[in-house]
Amino acid sequence: MMRITDTVKHLIIINIIMFVGTLTVGDGRLFYDLFAMHFPASDAFKPWQVVTHMFMHGGFTHLLFNMFALWMFGTPVEQRLGRNKFLFIYFSAGIGAVLFQLAGYYWDYFPAVTNLMESGLSKTAINDIINFNILDGNQFTGKLLTEQLEPYLYENGIPESIINQSVYNNLFETNVLIHNSTMVGASGCIMGILAAFGLMNPNAELMMILLPIPIKAKYFIPGIIILDVISAFTGQSFFSPSNTAYLAHVGGAIIGFIVMWYWKKNSMNKYRWDQ
Repeated sequence: MMRITDTVKHLIIINIIMFVGTLTVGDGRLFYDLFAMHFPASDAFKPWQVVTHMFMHGGFTHLLFNMFALWMFGTPVEQRLGRNKFLFIYFSAGIGAVLFQLAGYYWDYFPAVTNLMESGLSKTAINDIINFNILDGNQFTGKLLTEQLEPYLYENGIPESIINQSVYNNLFETNVLIHNSTMVGASGCIMGILAAFGLMNPNAELMMILLPIPIKAKYFIPGIIILDVISAFTGQSFFSPSNTAYLAHVGGAIIGFIVMWYWKKNSMNKYRWDQ
């Protein structure tokens, strides 16, 4: 059995502590509200979430598979690169994952806000309304939006005539986008590590649990990334849950690949990647 390296072990311990904290502290919401990565336009967003969300997970299975992958691929990568370079790839990939996923969300967000401003609503009013809590259990409801919208318009002197059906639908959909864009998980970091592993060990044979056929890393890893790209643009899930942040996977893998490729390309100078 492959011996776990120190940095990988410490990352796994931190992830487990954060998961236990999520389940036990503040009725299961406090850690999620403070440390998950919320959409920047959300009132719940805090700058530290860019990093802390990498140690949060949405469930035991999510945690288990990520930590298994971190042990399996992180250990040989850390053994080859050392602690500092391993951590550089890990966190760079995690931040790259955030940027790619946010780019996807903003692709929908910016046109929606532009249309709302053209209707006569101010940016402040839009931000306030899309942050209304319209969640009833696990369902977003127009009834809750209406109940909060009417007094808000009255208190702020905004004519109700502005809110036609199109504007109302836009406000509702943007509110849902804001609240459905929360990110948790180390998947982006691990995809970066996986890409680095593939560059270092292109002929290593890998297998998926659901597809126990050995495939070389140089084919397996690009294949996984291509499936994530397809899922991101079609919504069709192949192996992951439907709420997976596919662009985060792609972003993490691309950043991990770029960093590892650069180090490997310059392996004969002062930036030597295997020292």
